[in-house]
Amino acid sequence: MTDKKKNLIVRSITGVLFVAIMVAGFLNSMAMILLFTIITGLTLWEYTGLVNDRVADVNVNRFISTVGGVYFFIAIAMWSIGVVKGFAVMMPYVLTIIYLLVSELYAKNRNAVTNMAYTMLGQMYIALPLALINVLAFKRDEYGNFSGYDMLLPLSVFILLWANDSGAYCFGSMFGKHKLFPRISPGKTWEGSVGGGIFAVVIAGVIGILANSGSEAHVLNVAQWLGLGAVVVVFGTWGDLVESLFKRTIGVKDSGKILPGHGGMMDRFDSSLLAIPAAVLYLYTITLCMQ
Repeated sequence: MTDKKKNLIVRSITGVLFVAIMVAGFLNSMAMILLFTIITGLTLWEYTGLVNDRVADVNVNRFISTVGGVYFFIAIAMWSIGVVKGFAVMMPYVLTIIYLLVSELYAKNRNAVTNMAYTMLGQMYIALPLALINVLAFKRDEYGNFSGYDMLLPLSVFILLWANDSGAYCFGSMFGKHKLFPRISPGKTWEGSVGGGIFAVVIAGVIGILANSGSEAHVLNVAQWLGLGAVVVVFGTWGDLVESLFKRTIGVKDSGKILPGHGGMMDRFDSSLLAIPAAVLYLYTITLCMQ
């Protein structure tokens, strides 16, 4: 068996297991919280390790940054399901951010400002977007109280991202001629991106039809599902490109090796790091327009 075939088999097995774990994680609210707590920790740990290893004169506090980001996710989750109320739950995270900044005064690092910048980038680029998955998953009533778990919305963001990636690969392989962003990602083409986007929006429409076919209508109608599909496609593509820019800046091909054949955690969740916040903004915009 050639190395190419072995790599394809490994990549396929890893991909199937990854999708299975993700889907299973959304079947239960507590499982989702546990899954994304682990994802947040692993992704931040990978990010801080990359920065410390590849960026000259930078030494981000890997442990505190990761613990802080994980706590932030758990705090947002606990607030979302009504276990805690008010802003007090965020105080430990605020103190962590203050510590990470003030500690640079005493650490005597050669490039303290760059240290602080990469530290805050990890929180804003990874911890915050992943924490917002709770906003998609947990419904709140008009008074702001927890009113239930909706697995379909957060799971659908990933289904649409997978559909976009798969469609872009197929259409790009068959018709790709014009580079989408050659400076950052030479392999992506306009033909692939448009084809993948159309495929994902069609999938969004199918999800919308199925979600509203029962006795109780979903929070989004079919047209709004189509809009969500378009939002996820655009921001998911940008998320992929942003991570490619990050990797090119620090000089790595893959963010890690934790997922055989697929790279690291950032490689797997790059699109979602912009798609999740964009989906939240889209849903809040719809809510405001309907009031």
